[in-house]
Amino acid sequence: MKLHPLFSPSLCLRIYLLIHNPLARILCIDYGLKRTGIAVTDPLQIIATGLTTIHPKELISFLKDYFSKEQVEQIIIGWPTNWDDTATHATPHVEKCIKELQKSFPSISIKKVDERYTSKMAKDAMLEMGLKKMQRRNKALVDEIAATIMLQEYLRMQS
Repeated sequence: MKLHPLFSPSLCLRIYLLIHNPLARILCIDYGLKRTGIAVTDPLQIIATGLTTIHPKELISFLKDYFSKEQVEQIIIGWPTNWDDTATHATPHVEKCIKELQKSFPSISIKKVDERYTSKMAKDAMLEMGLKKMQRRNKALVDEIAATIMLQEYLRMQS
């Protein structure tokens, strides 16, 4: 069977699997001590979309509620490191968060991804979108966009 040029074989496979075996989403966390940005994929795991920004103390309860409504197969979390791959001041906090996630959601795999420069990329994206200065100062939006960038980059690397 010849495929339409707009449909890649991998996209066709994903559509087939969705019809016969619904896919779960992938969720991304940009963990911070003040705010945590969250992004999620569509069920086909093609597009990353910002979900919300919450206080880190609310993360586990928020995820329990979200997972009761949506099927999530994997969590990716931004792993903070310096350019020489040494730990940053935030690395121990993210490690603690990962342990809490593993304890609370043992059936969901958790993967660390590089988060270097995602906040800068998020600010640049906000500028390119034409957001006004006051909107660009919204740090919660920066964290949500940073999580979306991490997730979209992860999806790109998987295909």
